[in-house]
Amino acid sequence: MELTPRRGTIVALLALVPVATFAFARGEPLVGIALVNVCLIFGSLYVAFSPVSGHGHGGNGHGTAG
Repeated sequence: MELTPRRGTIVALLALVPVATFAFARGEPLVGIALVNVCLIFGSLYVAFSPVSGHGHGGNGHGTAG
C-alpha cells in the first residue's frame, strides 16, 4: 500500500492519544477543546490533500480560455 499525503494525515489522529490521556488525568473540561482542535486539524489536512477532479474552468484544459 502506497503512503499518500492524504493517508499520511491519519498520523494526525495519533495526537488524540496524549490529549485524551491528559484530559482524563487532569479532568479539566478545557482540555476537551484540544481534542476538538486535533479533530479540526485532521479534517482540514484530510480535505486539503484530497484529490481534485473536474476543475470546471472550461476552456481548452490548459488554464487559458479559448
